[in-house]
Formats: sequence, C-alpha cells, structure tokens
Amino acid sequence: MIKLQLVILFSVATAALAAPEWWQQWAMDKVGDIAHTIVAPENELRLVQTAEDKAPVWMTEKQRLDMLRKKIGYMDVTNHQDFRPLHPIPKKRLPKEAVHQDKFTRYVYKLSTTNMKVALTTFTTFKTRYYKSDSGLEAAQWLHKQISDLIENSTVSSDINLRKFTHKEWKQFSIIARFEGKDKSLYNSPIIIGAHLDSVNAWYPALARSPGADDNGSGTMTTLEVFRSLINTGFHPIRPVEFHWYSAEEAGLLGSQDVAEDYRRKGVEVLAMIQNDMTGYVGFRFKESFGIVTDNVDRELTELVKMYVREYGDIAVRETQCGYSCSDHASWVKYGYRAAFAIEGDFSDINPFIHGDDDSVTHINFDHMRQFAKLTLGFTIELGYYRG
Repeated sequence: MIKLQLVILFSVATAALAAPEWWQQWAMDKVGDIAHTIVAPENELRLVQTAEDKAPVWMTEKQRLDMLRKKIGYMDVTNHQDFRPLHPIPKKRLPKEAVHQDKFTRYVYKLSTTNMKVALTTFTTFKTRYYKSDSGLEAAQWLHKQISDLIENSTVSSDINLRKFTHKEWKQFSIIARFEGKDKSLYNSPIIIGAHLDSVNAWYPALARSPGADDNGSGTMTTLEVFRSLINTGFHPIRPVEFHWYSAEEAGLLGSQDVAEDYRRKGVEVLAMIQNDMTGYVGFRFKESFGIVTDNVDRELTELVKMYVREYGDIAVRETQCGYSCSDHASWVKYGYRAAFAIEGDFSDINPFIHGDDDSVTHINFDHMRQFAKLTLGFTIELGYYRG
C-alpha cells in the first residue's frame, strides 16, 4: 500500500514539472510533506533552536523540513539539553604569524584535483547520504574504508588512530582519524579539521536522490585529500591533529553535537577547529574568493584563518555571514571551543543546487576545491607544529 501511495505521489510531482514555476514549488513542497508523512507517520517532535538568544522550541518533522527548504540553519538540541559543564575550556594563545612555509611546500605538491574528482564522483553515486538511510550508512562505510586503506598503506600508520563514532538514534556513524603528536604534553590539546559526510533532499529526504556533490561531498573530499597528502608524506605533528567527518549535519548538527559534547565531557582542550562545508562552487555575483564566515565563530581564530588564506591561498578573502548553526563549527562554539568556517564564497552566492538531485559534480570547480585544500593544509601544518 505504501509503495502504491508513493508511486501516485511521484506521478503528481512529475506532472507538476510542466506547470508554471510558482505552482511547481508549491506542489513539490506539498508532495514532499505527504511523502514524508507516509514514510515517517509518527511525526516526532524535536527540540530546535534557531538562534543563540532564542529559547528552543518543540517542532514537528514537517516544520524542520520547511526550514531546510528555506535554508534556515537550526540546531536540534533534543539530546543535548541537560549537559552543564562545570568549568570553561581554557582558550590558549594562538600564533600571530605563519612560520612553516617550508613544511607547506613539502606537502602541497601532493594535493591532487584528480584524486578529489575521482573520489567525489564515486561518493555521489550513492542514492542519498541521508543519515537515516541504508545508502547513507553505506556511504559512511565506503568513506571509512578509503581512510582505512590510506592508513594501512602509510609509513606512519602506527601514529594514526581511526575510529567510528557511533550515534544512538541513527545508523550512519561519524569518522575520526587522529595523527598523534610528538609532544606528549599536548596529548589533550588537538586541532580539528571537520566536514559533514551526509546529504539530504529537502523535498523527499527519506526517498529521493541526493548526490550532495557540493553539500558536502566537496568539503568531505577536500578534507580527505589533505589527509591523503599528509599521510603520504610522513606527517609527524607536534600536537595531535584530528580529521572529522560528521554524520547528520543536515538534521540540525546532530553528529557534531554528539562529538563536541563527548569531548567537552572528557575535558579535551581542543586548540582550534575549522570546518570544510561546500568548497566546490564558484558563484557569479562576485570574484572567486574564500568566504570567511564572521558570525557565530571565534573571532581571534577567524583572523588567523584570514592570515593563512593570504599566506597559502591564491584567491581573495571575502567576509560573509551564514546565520546561526549553518554548519558543524557551531557545535564546537556551543561547547566553548575556538572554531572557524571558510565557505566557497559569499553566502549570498553559494551553490543554488544544494539539497536536491541537481547537486552534482557538473557544478563543481575542482581548482576551487584545491584552494580550500591549500588553506586546510596551511591551517593543519601551522597549528599542528605549534606548541603554544
């Protein structure tokens, strides 16, 4: 019966494509709402926060889906209401200049747009990477194997730990790969490079295709390529360097909240975190640039990232704002850590095809992705070799 209902709904959706544009959007919204109700009739209430200065409110799945379609960032805090840290995380001094250009030169030649293109093309063949779906789990398993194979074939594999960070309420796991640092006194003070591995179709999240090439296959593969360049060149940082790929970002930063709270509970004193989310699209309104997000981030770290852009990138800096909880860096800020976010350009000029079946590799500029890989590599080397 459910299959028959879905066939009828998709027939209606297909017919709607021949109608005027305004009616297409209305019809797609309605069909998406009904389809989701068929697949998830419980319509579970979740506690959602849309701004730091606003109290969270209980919302239905339909209400959250509507925010996703409108590209309104939110944080699902249902499972994170009760944690109250006893002590603040000390924010340690950050460097004031870039001093490891020689090390950067050693690693940067390893960055390959071909590697990123091949990996991203495969990553987008999964029907969707929706965090509750079987294919979302399979995508995480595929990515974990790529990382595991890199470690297994590396000359520094004994200094790298790889683990799956599992989540209680859904099947797709997050991934953490950690280079151990030479200075054991800095064991508890890693730096983190993050990206989210899930994707979503904003109209039919549990059913429809969502290749997520830019959002966030681009950030996932940018991060993976930097990891590859380091592991293939014998990277031995002074402090721990962690690469994170988060599950369920599109559902209100669920995965990164779990990880950040776990670190906070354990008293991990993260020095700095940077997020790679959407690094592959060049818009038309402005000249190609790094979009450096200035709201809901750590200001001092953001200034440092801007300096690394000028030192290690080849395109301009453009300051932009993306609103509350627009990506996983917000989870780390929430738990008292320094976090920064660089996106593919001005937030008003980002990829218009995200959250649908058109977010494909055809819209990706791999040279632009390489610019973000260079920034990430510079960030990793400068802070990975920083004693503080």
